[in-house]
Amino acid sequence: MEIHKTSWPMRVLVFALFLYLLAPVILVFPISFSGDQVLRFPPTFWSTRWYAALFQNTKMLNAFWTSVVLAAVVTALSIAIAVPAAWAMTRLKFAGKDVLFNLFTAPLLLPTIVLGLAILIVFASFGLLATMQGLVFAHLVVTLPYALRVLAVALSTQDQACEEAARTLGAKPLTVFFRVTLPMLMPGIVAAAALCFLVSFDEVVITLFLTGPRISTLPVELYNYVYNQADPLVAAASVLMILLTLGIIMIVERAMGLGKTFVK
Repeated sequence: MEIHKTSWPMRVLVFALFLYLLAPVILVFPISFSGDQVLRFPPTFWSTRWYAALFQNTKMLNAFWTSVVLAAVVTALSIAIAVPAAWAMTRLKFAGKDVLFNLFTAPLLLPTIVLGLAILIVFASFGLLATMQGLVFAHLVVTLPYALRVLAVALSTQDQACEEAARTLGAKPLTVFFRVTLPMLMPGIVAAAALCFLVSFDEVVITLFLTGPRISTLPVELYNYVYNQADPLVAAASVLMILLTLGIIMIVERAMGLGKTFVK
């Protein structure tokens, strides 16, 4: 088999494009170690004062734990709902299946500000504003289509020969699902869970419509902080969020492998 090697000019071009795309993220790291009172690059001197200030900021810490708990609950509910829904969409034949699938994934096509305003209008009449329940339901509207689409793709590309063999050997439908289908679907579940957690944790536009003095998430708290003042504390918080994202990716890589999890 002939292997085509990438030329050096193409490698340099790809490296330059990656550097251009990652430059804003890379610049956050040195700015977070700035000792200045304002956001400035390059910093006039180096310090870890803003990391210490971040961990002493009670509002930021409370918002962080709220975001973690919210993202974990939303991820668990998204997977619990999306797994049987995706199985029904890919394994069963019934009228209107495509219409239902498009309806369930429609929030992916709507602008988030329009979706947030619609959720605000509906939730206001049910008393769900500035509550954890309201945030969970609102984030489910966003994360569930991602989970459903990822799991539907994973199930549609799955080899059904093992399921058919289990059925011919006398296994009941639930046994086939839990002993055959679910283990084979695990890479897709890990991918969907990681995606749902990151989407929920990072959601800011819709959350802005629903938060209040009683409850707030980390992205909303950072948005309000930057609105009032701009100092390297936001850069320190951004670095920690970047590291959290990389940590989740590394866990997925260690557990399943990115190639098996995200690529079919």
